[in-house]
Amino acid sequence: MCIVTVGIDLAKNVFAVHGVNAAGQVQLLKPEVKRDKLLALMASLPPCLIGMEACSGAHYWAREFQKFGHTVRLIAAQFVTPYRKSSRIKNDAADAAAICEAVARPNMRFVPIKSVEQQSQLFIHRARQGYVEHRTALINRIRGLLSELGIVLPLAHAQFCKGVHAVLEDLPGYSNRVIGDLMSELDQTEQRMAQYDQLIVQIARQDAQAKRLMQIQGVGATTATAIVASIGNGLDFNNGRQFSAWLGLVPKQHSSGGKAKLGRITKAGDRYLRTLLVLGARALLRYAKDKDDPISRWALALQQRRGYGRALVAIAAKNARMCWAALRLGDDFKLPA
Repeated sequence: MCIVTVGIDLAKNVFAVHGVNAAGQVQLLKPEVKRDKLLALMASLPPCLIGMEACSGAHYWAREFQKFGHTVRLIAAQFVTPYRKSSRIKNDAADAAAICEAVARPNMRFVPIKSVEQQSQLFIHRARQGYVEHRTALINRIRGLLSELGIVLPLAHAQFCKGVHAVLEDLPGYSNRVIGDLMSELDQTEQRMAQYDQLIVQIARQDAQAKRLMQIQGVGATTATAIVASIGNGLDFNNGRQFSAWLGLVPKQHSSGGKAKLGRITKAGDRYLRTLLVLGARALLRYAKDKDDPISRWALALQQRRGYGRALVAIAAKNARMCWAALRLGDDFKLPA
């Protein structure tokens, strides 16, 4: 049995494994492998190419399989779907076979495998983003409740908090207690966010790659650490445009008959990183009028020529490419003059 390619459909407790030889003939077909048996099965195989969908637990299994000498590739789920033999048959075995077929394609794009350290740093970002969303939900809930009493508060956060405290004591019935409890929870959430922000800044100061990215205008500690934790040294991308496309910062194409038709950005890939880069572009553009460096002049000229929204996306895409170059070139990276 000479297996060269294996596709694994991951799950919580039961996995499907599909292996083929160099001629594409099925040599291993196990539709149900228990979780505690998977490592032993992979250890018994000769070094081969293993493909898995990039889902929960995929990075853990990838690191474990690499210890046995296997080459592991993670694939985005949407890239596996076209290789499923029938759209009417959707089960674990069919998914494993599709993954096995997809991972062997020469032009397939893969998700970078993260180390334990990278994942631990991303935990901070995911938790912080959860607190951000929770804070927004709390503020909206307070606004909605107070609007029932005819109290409409300003949109600015500082003015919102000031307005709530100004009317809190005068609220009727149980309204005072409810709004007070929600404001207390809001304060605790913001304190936790501040703690995570300090932790991210600390990580950025200790990481040489993050400090290199922070030399780029519009890239702060949060963006730098998130990018480093997501793609490492950038070796999984051949050029900056591939990284920009992976983030969804390139236009959609609707081209036919030799006529190129470009639309809005694809918004594919990591939404969190894309959002951070766009927010950084907004900050760059905001302060560009007070600077005279080449990047600021280019950004202002672009805004004048193409408008604010397109300028933001273009700046974010440019920063993404420079971030890739900084990670790939290391100390040889120099900011454009």
